[in-house]
Amino acid sequence: MSEGKVYGYARVSSKDQDLTIQRKALKKAGATHVWEDVGSGTTTEGRLHLLFLRTVVRSGDTIIVTRIDRLARSIADLSNIVRELQQKGVALKATEQPIDTGSAAGKAFLDMLGVFAEFETNLRRERQLEGIAAAKADGRYKGRTATIDADRIKQLVAEGKGATEIAKLLKIGRASVYRYLKESDGVAGSLVASGSQ
Repeated sequence: MSEGKVYGYARVSSKDQDLTIQRKALKKAGATHVWEDVGSGTTTEGRLHLLFLRTVVRSGDTIIVTRIDRLARSIADLSNIVRELQQKGVALKATEQPIDTGSAAGKAFLDMLGVFAEFETNLRRERQLEGIAAAKADGRYKGRTATIDADRIKQLVAEGKGATEIAKLLKIGRASVYRYLKESDGVAGSLVASGSQ
């Protein structure tokens, strides 16, 4: 029976970050091919190479990451990925952490790291919300600058334009058009009633 393949997976959050260090570490650890994504680790949405990698691995294969947060920052996503890999008979290892789902100790460490990663994300979100609340109380936070030209929307509605056309003309989402009209004077109802798209 032939030995399983060893794949690497690398991820950075934004295009201005470099994947070189991860790539080198994964190749040094034995990865024959490294799949790479650019995107947030808080969700697996849009990470096509991770999705493809999870599709091609077979029993006996191994996926290596440098750190577990390269794979997922959400405990739910991490649990789903690990469960899926285990069901397929695929091992998960990290080069910078004592993680190896092939051993009980490695699996326990992985579970603990996932809990701490989610805890850290939640703390960061809470601190951000507390900071915004404090800034609002002090009058320092005004929120985002409005990007919707209310008068222009009303003018376009009066001209008989539909929500889709208005959204394209103003380079905003169609939902934003409906939301604004609903909040302002109920013109959205007339848009829907008239069947404007």
